[in-house]
Amino acid sequence: MAELRQNVITRDWVIINPERARRPDQFAKTDGEKLSSTPYVPDCPFCRGNEQLTMNEILRIDGKDGWNVRVIPNKFPALTEQGERVHKVNGIYRSITAVGYHEVIVEHPLHNTTLALMSADAVSHVLSVYRQRYSIIRQDPRIEAIIIFKNHGEEAGTSIVHPHSQLVATPIVPYQIRSRIDEAIRYFDDTGECVGCRTVQDELRAKERVIHETEHFVCFIPYAALSPFHTWIFPKRHSCSFDAITQEELNDLAVMMKIVLAKLYVGLNNPSYNYSIRSIPTREQQAEYFHWYLSIIPRVSKTAGFELGSGMFINTAVPEDSASFLREVKVSD
Repeated sequence: MAELRQNVITRDWVIINPERARRPDQFAKTDGEKLSSTPYVPDCPFCRGNEQLTMNEILRIDGKDGWNVRVIPNKFPALTEQGERVHKVNGIYRSITAVGYHEVIVEHPLHNTTLALMSADAVSHVLSVYRQRYSIIRQDPRIEAIIIFKNHGEEAGTSIVHPHSQLVATPIVPYQIRSRIDEAIRYFDDTGECVGCRTVQDELRAKERVIHETEHFVCFIPYAALSPFHTWIFPKRHSCSFDAITQEELNDLAVMMKIVLAKLYVGLNNPSYNYSIRSIPTREQQAEYFHWYLSIIPRVSKTAGFELGSGMFINTAVPEDSASFLREVKVSD
């Protein structure tokens, strides 16, 4: 029988319908994202050797054969770094100048790879760049929120195959982030504890939705996952801001991400996915009520009219079954 489950972190209600559910292996894409057959493409702006195709490099991590990770401005930025943050109000019409940052993190010099296939050290380099740029940009008084995200595959919205992710820093706190903070504060006021910490404790105790666990992180499918294989990675230590991650934790997270993304790569045949790091707004530093985490959303199902009309999702994969399936997928760590 179907049931409605509520996600205590987001307050979303989700319909979990076992009668409509498919077996976990049935979500594997028959036409999964294809990697390039060559490590170098002459006209790719992100390939090593084509640095002249991109301008104003912001940061790089070098290796013995050249750069390992580069950060460059987005060629078509959603926001611009120049200018002041100016609020305008005219009756019900409100606007703010579109100041901020929009950067591209080129994750690897090779064109024909992806995070799931990289070494843990290579993933750690990417995370180090995330942390460094986050720490620097949060000092800008015009910036209220920093969103680090990756679009992998056509169905996830990527336009360039070469492995890369993005950072967007905004002059306002987006509504979804503000809403989740409000719920976290409400839970903290009611219980005196962080909802993220409680979630980690309960999921580790239950075990049935846990995919993988390391010394510092736990990966699980939420009890009320919005969509099939919607996956969260939480730090075990309470921390509200991503840039507070220690080097030991960062290296551990790299191992976790490689394993989990490899499980998705093997188990679901390299599906399109989006991931994002959900962190506290930049003005906050030591919030007891909020717990940062990384969210991975494989694009293995479609959003339809009911979801758009109600804001409520129907998940045709039972979270416990999905987690069990991914636990059994064998990958190299």
